[in-house]
Amino acid sequence: MMKITFLGTSGSMPTKFRSLPSVGIEREGDAFLFDCGEGTQRQAMLYSFNLAKIKAIFLTHAHCDHILGLAGLVRTLALNKRPHPLYIFVPKGSEKSIEALVKFDKALIKYEIIIKGIGAGKVYEGDDFYVSAFRLNHMIPTVGFAFVEKERMRFIKEKCSKLGIKGTMFRELMEKGSLVVGGKRIKLGNVTFTVKGKSFVYATDTRPTESTVKAARGADLLVHETSYSGKEVELAKERYHSTAVEAARIAKRANCKKLMLFHISARYGDPELLLREAKQIFKNSEIAKDGMSIVL
Repeated sequence: MMKITFLGTSGSMPTKFRSLPSVGIEREGDAFLFDCGEGTQRQAMLYSFNLAKIKAIFLTHAHCDHILGLAGLVRTLALNKRPHPLYIFVPKGSEKSIEALVKFDKALIKYEIIIKGIGAGKVYEGDDFYVSAFRLNHMIPTVGFAFVEKERMRFIKEKCSKLGIKGTMFRELMEKGSLVVGGKRIKLGNVTFTVKGKSFVYATDTRPTESTVKAARGADLLVHETSYSGKEVELAKERYHSTAVEAARIAKRANCKKLMLFHISARYGDPELLLREAKQIFKNSEIAKDGMSIVL
């Protein structure tokens, strides 16, 4: 199970109802954070996102609305006596900015903070998932992220039962690739099938890009910035952001299952206009709201 919680969904500045950008993932007892806008740690407490379980933080770029929450968060983790290292990934060239933000109070922070400058490609890997980065088009070096579960193998229960495969035979079959049962050799591929893992793609701040389409191909959830209405496409171009229409076109081209409109400009007190525009192109669109959770 992959639980995705929207901790902050505004763009550039907070509003009464939206905090600055941050999205958390909880999976198999671990947590991961994508961007860390001002106030993220309090949002996490409000919406029951377990800060102590954070293994890594993935930053799209070094603009203040996406990173200022780091300064307080790393100190809270220290006060709670965090024993494990914390990995922070940021586009190459932005490492010093992040280091200045999180490492000036070394007397307080006893755990290791590892800041890694990244480009496109795989940046983090677990036993059954990985996180890859892809290039976005913004004013400064910016990347998006894809959190992808690896394919999983499942046994065909009825077939295994009929062939007499049981108990420790399953482990032996997985390790050896084949097994003799009742005088007959059974191959692993004959009694298993693969299940595609879930995928979450996060793209903000950016103009529409081909790299996003590629990264989001078939994704279960695409979170794409939607700073402006289609009526303000020229402003979106000037500021290197996207409109609701453009985000929906990306989702449609990528054949995603669901699109969440994110990084909503504070000018839209009621963002239903953005949703209407997106739905005209990609029906399974929704506006992300602070505190909203989705389970994939």
